[in-house]
Amino acid sequence: MSSTKEIQDILWKAADKLRGSMDAAQYKEFVLSLVFLKYVSDAFAERRAQIAESLTDIPEQRREAFLDDRDEYVSENVFWVPPTARWKYIADNAASAEGGVGKLLDDGLDEVMKANPSLTGVLVKIFNRDNVDKKRLKELVDLISDARFAGHGDRPAQDVLGEVYEYFLERFARAEGKRAGEFYTPASVVRLLVEVLEPYEGRVYDPCCGSGGMFVQAGKFVTAHAGRDHSHDIAVYGQEANERTWRLAKMNLAIHGMDPKGVGDRWADTFDDDKLPDLKADFVMANPPFNMSDWARKADDKRWRFGTPPQSNANYAWLQHIVSKLGERGSAGVVLSNGSMSSKQSGEGEIRAALVEADLVACMVALPSNLFRTTAIPACLWFLTKDKTPQGAKALADRRGEVLFIDARSLGKMVDRTERILTDEDLAKIADTYHAWRGTKSAKTKRISYQDVPGFCYSARMEEIAKHDHVLTPGRYVGATEVNEDLDSEPVEERIARLTKELFEQLDESVRLDAIVRDQLGRING
Repeated sequence: MSSTKEIQDILWKAADKLRGSMDAAQYKEFVLSLVFLKYVSDAFAERRAQIAESLTDIPEQRREAFLDDRDEYVSENVFWVPPTARWKYIADNAASAEGGVGKLLDDGLDEVMKANPSLTGVLVKIFNRDNVDKKRLKELVDLISDARFAGHGDRPAQDVLGEVYEYFLERFARAEGKRAGEFYTPASVVRLLVEVLEPYEGRVYDPCCGSGGMFVQAGKFVTAHAGRDHSHDIAVYGQEANERTWRLAKMNLAIHGMDPKGVGDRWADTFDDDKLPDLKADFVMANPPFNMSDWARKADDKRWRFGTPPQSNANYAWLQHIVSKLGERGSAGVVLSNGSMSSKQSGEGEIRAALVEADLVACMVALPSNLFRTTAIPACLWFLTKDKTPQGAKALADRRGEVLFIDARSLGKMVDRTERILTDEDLAKIADTYHAWRGTKSAKTKRISYQDVPGFCYSARMEEIAKHDHVLTPGRYVGATEVNEDLDSEPVEERIARLTKELFEQLDESVRLDAIVRDQLGRING
């Protein structure tokens, strides 16, 4: 029996087998598709063995009918795997199959998708192409054959493969660098969003879901706090614009026992084609692309209740889209660049003021640096809510007209020269502070109450925020040394490009444009 760590090592070696023959995005899809096929086969074999064990009192000639009853598999969230798609068949015939191992794998993936409609279009048939080295592919199949996902004591194959899949996503994110930001959010940041929001039940939505990490962590939260029997107390809904990333999300949900239909039957741009126009979610969690300028802006979009966001930056488009998706008592956690807390460019200051005055902002968290490998831009968390009242029987603290500010920039630990993570203690400190402020059931169970802590947290009234011109930088309120948001919130070269673009959009006269560009460049360089 292989340990999870041994399986991870085996499979990363498998990825290395292909590293030199294809680009990172292609080999990610290549290897994860194979891993997924191995997983569904192992899980199927595990379930088949369980059924066989329960049939000892039934005559042998009648057992086959029970073993081939699809309902016996589907009822346990196990995919039906046709005989020619089962890994043993593929491994036994890899060297001798007519058409080669590539055709054997493509046919197997096709059979799995036909047998399981929720996987339609998810598994890509890319193994029998001319540019695939069939000798390396055969070696890859042999390596993966050494990794058994089922039979880990009391742990189902789903849990073991889920960890392996997440490990791979992280390793690929490290390998791909900046390009990986579209599909991967650092695990500790995802955990922080989930721990603060406490999504025990209801509808969970992510408008830019990447590979589905927010959903998976929400499911883990429910299982950890309420037990596996309650893992289906949440329903997940998401949208993803990148085709390859959408497929990763579908696979990720499937192997964690979550409904892959939650991320739709096709990828699509959330701003251009909202696939869930009528959804009202209990929880929204999102890590949108920072400071995105290339987005499908429609000036008359009904989502812009608080002001039309500028073409040069989609931060306030994401926030308003998320507000539009919140149910009557819905809450949201959103990762954005630090600039979103203080920017006054192109009407963003007015939109921020309107969100605050509508009492939608519950909490702002300034995050430490180096949490994201994919960008050098410092980040923050926005927590939004539609209802700050005690909410009846919940007996929450009445926080109408207040915003909690948390400065977490001093937290976290460096795990290598360039990357920081938030520890379990850090996550608990931030989440407990919010829960104590809000007066949640978890805070009452822990017997913790809220109080301002100089340099870390402060509850500000709306009038005080207005005096600060609705700037939401926590350092301005908690008493810590404030970071210079205007100059340090993003790398110099990115700031120059963004400012120049904004200025071209706003100014007609070349003389004034030249003067302002020179002034901005002087401030940055000086």
